[in-house]
Amino acid sequence: MKKKILYITIAFLVVFVLLDCNVANASNQAPDVYLTLVNKTHPVPDDWESMVDINTVFNSLGEELKIEHKTYDQFLYLRDELLNEGIQIELDSVYRSVAEQQEIWDEWMVEYGEEYVRNYLAVPGYSEHHTGLAVDIFVIDSGKIIRDNDDMIASVEIFAKIHELLPKYGFILRYIEGKEDITGYSYEPWHLRYIDSPEIAKEITEKGLTLEEYLGET
Repeated sequence: MKKKILYITIAFLVVFVLLDCNVANASNQAPDVYLTLVNKTHPVPDDWESMVDINTVFNSLGEELKIEHKTYDQFLYLRDELLNEGIQIELDSVYRSVAEQQEIWDEWMVEYGEEYVRNYLAVPGYSEHHTGLAVDIFVIDSGKIIRDNDDMIASVEIFAKIHELLPKYGFILRYIEGKEDITGYSYEPWHLRYIDSPEIAKEITEKGLTLEEYLGET
């Protein structure tokens, strides 16, 4: 009987120690990856790809893309609700490696010039697209593909409806109008950012904040 009590006591001690270690480890975990700030002064973390789950998917045009798995799941919910309202959105560009960003940078420099590129494209290594959490979309309206930047900026009513639903699925509009001095980029109605929290996304949206302002990194 005494041995049985001793074994039970030891078992409880082992469980207590394990639970205590787990609590300690949880308190030492890195901050939520979904709120990671990547901008012109904050590069993507070196070990980023070990912190997230990037999957390969296809849009309705059969184009292959890579995207963080929760970002994709919530994008699909967002797309389905918008389809019910007669608006079709599709993935245009999501995850890009640093090498892919460099290729785009070089091509745009030749095609558009330095001023345009620096307004709309991040320096390789400093792009949100390296995270897989940033989503560029395009719109298909009555069978017509609206993909050109200027055409999307001109589609005010369509994007107003899109932006209204973003917080519900944990997305924010990343580069909002009038905050170019904070984000470093011109207004991009097509550039969404997943932050994995409808509550935080709602707060950011309703207060008209940038991610930098919310995180106190201005």
